[in-house]
Amino acid sequence: MIFPPGGRGASRRRSAGRALYESAVRQARAPALYASLGAPDTVEGRFELLTLHVILLVERLRGEGGAAQASSQALFDTYVGDLDGALREMGVGDLSVGKRMRELGNAFYGRAAGYRKAFEALPEQAPLEDLIGRTILQDATGADPTALAAYAARCRDALLGMTDVLVGEPPWPAP
Repeated sequence: MIFPPGGRGASRRRSAGRALYESAVRQARAPALYASLGAPDTVEGRFELLTLHVILLVERLRGEGGAAQASSQALFDTYVGDLDGALREMGVGDLSVGKRMRELGNAFYGRAAGYRKAFEALPEQAPLEDLIGRTILQDATGADPTALAAYAARCRDALLGMTDVLVGEPPWPAP
């Protein structure tokens, strides 16, 4: 096919989605999330933090209309493609990748619903703290989810303050 469906506008939306994903990756890798806020520096901990940041962006793009919806889909597609590649790099066999991707997809959608509900409860932070305790900090014995929940709420507020989420770097707060 010489011309991809959707033309240049679709290409810009895919680029915006990829840029948002790269921003989420950079933020999820911030050393302070692990050193100061107690997130476990494990494969699972990194997956949970990346998923949190992608969900924050997807939630911000919800209800913004066509370009935002297309960019949100591109963000999600990039996330899924990256997870697939990571599984393969970790040595998961081709026959098992599909099953693992379904599990990760289910985890994403479950967490997205949980975060949406917890964010709707803000400023009450107990639901967000509970969710973070069960997901991000599940393997961190004795970790207190309070600081990480406050960080997630600050991220949400910063993203809600963006006038155009598809332009520029998202204003992630310091962990």
